[in-house]
Parts: sequence; C-alpha cells; structure tokens
Amino acid sequence: MTLSGNQKRKMKSAARLYAVQALFQMEVSKQTVDQVRVEFLDFRFGAEVDESADMIEGDTALFNKTVEDAVNYQAPIDQMTDRALVAKWPINRIDPTLRALFRAAGAEMLKSDVPAKVAISEYVTIAEAFFPDGKESKFVNAVLDHMAREAKPEAF
Repeated sequence: MTLSGNQKRKMKSAARLYAVQALFQMEVSKQTVDQVRVEFLDFRFGAEVDESADMIEGDTALFNKTVEDAVNYQAPIDQMTDRALVAKWPINRIDPTLRALFRAAGAEMLKSDVPAKVAISEYVTIAEAFFPDGKESKFVNAVLDHMAREAKPEAF
C-alpha cells in the first residue's frame, strides 16, 4: 500500500504529537524511554479510542528518533531552550508539557534535516492543541524561532 503525501504528513504530525506526550509521560511518571516507547508503539499508535474516534497511526521512525534524540541530547536542548527564554523563567520553571514540546522540537532542530519553518509550524500546532487559548502558542512560536536561529542559522 502506497501512502499519499497528505497521509505521510499526517503520520509525521501524529509522531510529533506522540513524542511530546511520551516525553511528558517520562518526566511525570519517571518511566524509562524504553518503557514509554513500547507503550506508545504497542497501545497508542492507531489505537481505537471509542467507536467514534481512533488515534492515527504515527510515523514510528520519526517518533523513535525524536524521543531518542530528545533524551540523548536533553542537556544541550535544555540549554538552547534556556537561552531562548527570559532570564526569570528557566526551563525547569515552565509547564512540563511545554518542556516536553521544546525538547522534541529541539531534537528535530539539532538532529534532523527538517527545515526550521516546518518544525516551528508543527510544534506550534501541537501547542495549540494542548493550549487552545492561543497565548502559549505565541510563546512557543517565539521560543522555537529563537531556538531555530541557534540550531539552524543557515535557514535564516
């Protein structure tokens, strides 16, 4: 079965959302990356939520790479995030959902060939899903723009 470009984009978007959720879960539950990865791949990707909704299949390769890179490069990603935040709000003071989002986005910015604008757009959309009032998505956009300028200066 060949997937259309739109289906591939949806699977990549889903993988990014799942990566943020997995990183959040690891932080709050103290589970290992392997425990969380197995749970997501076995029970969340494509799972039936109820008869009216299913969770979309995600791009497993992107999910695995994003989570692994976020964990393996957490210190430099957090330092990059701290430099993008105002001095009074270091990364350890922000919402854990935002921390997970910045770590996933930072992993893609530092360790993949995804264009900066694509990463920013994707993760701002995820922020909008978690924080629908719009205030956080503007904050996320500004922080990710700063991070992208550091991680991928050639793009600007």
